[in-house]
Amino acid sequence: MEDKIKSNYIPKLESLIELAQILGQQSDYEEVLRLVVEKASQLVNSDSALVMMINPKTRDTIKTIYSERNSEDTQNHFVHINISGWVILNNRSLLSADIKTDNRFRKKLFDKVQAKSAICVPFRVENVIIGTLLLLNNESNCSFTEHDLSLMEKFSAIVSPFLHCTQTIAQYFVFPLPKQVLLNKYAMLGLLGKSKIFIEMLQAIEAAARCDVRILLEGESGTGKELVARAVHKLSSRSQNKFVAIDCGAIQPNLVESELFGHIKGAFTGALVNRKGLLEEANGGTLFMDEINNLPVDMQSKLLRVLQDEEIRPVGSNQIRKVNLRIITASSSSLLKLVVEKNFREDLFYRLNVYPIFVPPLSERVGDIPMLADYFLNKFSAKQEKEIEGFSEEVLDFMKLRHWTGNIRELENCVERLVTLTTRKQKLIDKKILPLELQKELKKLKKNFTDIPITKSLSESLADHEEELIRKTLISCKWNQSKAARMLNISEHDIRYKMKKLNIKKA
Repeated sequence: MEDKIKSNYIPKLESLIELAQILGQQSDYEEVLRLVVEKASQLVNSDSALVMMINPKTRDTIKTIYSERNSEDTQNHFVHINISGWVILNNRSLLSADIKTDNRFRKKLFDKVQAKSAICVPFRVENVIIGTLLLLNNESNCSFTEHDLSLMEKFSAIVSPFLHCTQTIAQYFVFPLPKQVLLNKYAMLGLLGKSKIFIEMLQAIEAAARCDVRILLEGESGTGKELVARAVHKLSSRSQNKFVAIDCGAIQPNLVESELFGHIKGAFTGALVNRKGLLEEANGGTLFMDEINNLPVDMQSKLLRVLQDEEIRPVGSNQIRKVNLRIITASSSSLLKLVVEKNFREDLFYRLNVYPIFVPPLSERVGDIPMLADYFLNKFSAKQEKEIEGFSEEVLDFMKLRHWTGNIRELENCVERLVTLTTRKQKLIDKKILPLELQKELKKLKKNFTDIPITKSLSESLADHEEELIRKTLISCKWNQSKAARMLNISEHDIRYKMKKLNIKKA
């Protein structure tokens, strides 16, 4: 049992070393904090991870960063304040199997929170606490162990120096980061948007491009993960070399090894000539492996060896070839969840997940839909030699209200279809051009949003509509207030205020 724990511990320790290398190349303090929170949460498989930094100017102002999975922000903030207070007062780490029964805290203090098990470690520099890291697990997850605590204390010792830059920290509390230059830069690379979550993704790409490390992109299908990978490559030191892409889910399992490693003539039936594999094709550049979650188990171990030794051997050959490339992987399902379910190798996960980036779905970028639709409209109008000037307000509103299960890819296909259905004389895409199934969707959406009794005053009707919209959004987000606020393009403070004002409570 002890040997098994040690074997699982090694890739995590290697992951800490890689994190230190990445943090040493960062100049964006907010991105440093994001990486710290993400990595900590993944290393011990927590439901929530929170970092609290103490303002060096005042020593009493705090900034809290949330890594949210199944978390309630208000509850977790309450837990964090109390547990961090204990850690700072006692100047030592805390491990609790059940905070609700922990006699170090006032009885019934945490009775109303979902969290159960907790780890909290201080960030120290020159024996002064500059912040804390709290990790929480709910009832459904396993309790943290002494091994988890030991790992987080090592984690804290490694990352603390990177969090201690008084001038930068002070600026972080006062000044926002410039946005427009970032938006213009990535628009040239095909990444369009202006929403808060989209800008956060661009900042992560910007930081990742400076580091020659492996990246894991996670997000729903159709969100543009390959565009993100191409942007990282274009802005990296490898940009002069090849960018090669492979979809691991589109290749038959028995052909994956040949695709990746290549083969020599006569290696198997049909191998008529020597053929380079994609790993060798991308030598010096970047290999993007989409849907890595579909990689067969036997190939997972072979890819792990490539990452460790930077060597490949073509199928049927006994010659070893050296390769030097950056690997960017993507998955539309959670790799960490697959690791827990024993469907993906844990050691390979930590090798691939050196720099995590989340690619948000279109449902969290509703404000970006008009910009994306306009871009696709211009693209396909020029391709089909048409002069369409835009969408009617009704069609544009429909696009913003509709749920795009296929994300940006589905939106793009829809716009191309609408352009195709438009005659050369038409300048505007209106609802008459919509295919029958979309017209039915539009009619249903209009009914849902306009079927309000006329006996009520305007203010009452608007309040009813607002309550219905906020409630539906919260339900779709499983009552995660941060996520719902992003979808509605309002602040977390605003959504909490409206929930109280409109008496919106979880059933």
